[in-house]
Amino acid sequence: MNLQSVEQRLALTEARFPAFPRERASVVRLTRVLHKSLHDGANAILRDFGLTNPEYNILAMMFGTPDYAMFPSELGDAIGEKSANITRLANGLVGKGLIEREVDAHDRRKVLLHLTEHGKRSIREILPKVCVLLDRFTETLDAAEIRQFEHLLKKLLAGF
Repeated sequence: MNLQSVEQRLALTEARFPAFPRERASVVRLTRVLHKSLHDGANAILRDFGLTNPEYNILAMMFGTPDYAMFPSELGDAIGEKSANITRLANGLVGKGLIEREVDAHDRRKVLLHLTEHGKRSIREILPKVCVLLDRFTETLDAAEIRQFEHLLKKLLAGF
């Protein structure tokens, strides 16, 4: 993507409509471009493992819990997916042997999703490659800038 052409278009929009918040629009546009770049980079890695980015996100969230398990509603909140999509994604991951469903011992109406041993091995194999991707995307920032960027992103998200 040519960032200079994006900036030129935003500047022209501002010139034609002076109330246009060019800097704010630029922040949103750049965030979108960053997201797409990360998403595309992750998909290139995950393709080798037969996974999509949303499937990886489910595995990563479950890997980050003490018992490698989450309720579907928790997963939806954690990765920003709707309930119906979580069900579809979970079905695929169950079919691949990466997660399994278990009826909750405390409330039989609830289903808990667990990483299988195969799922744990898979995420351990994927994570080093994801770490390289994350390093590549943040290598131009020092530690203080990364902390500041994280703080600013959290501040933006707190407004929603």
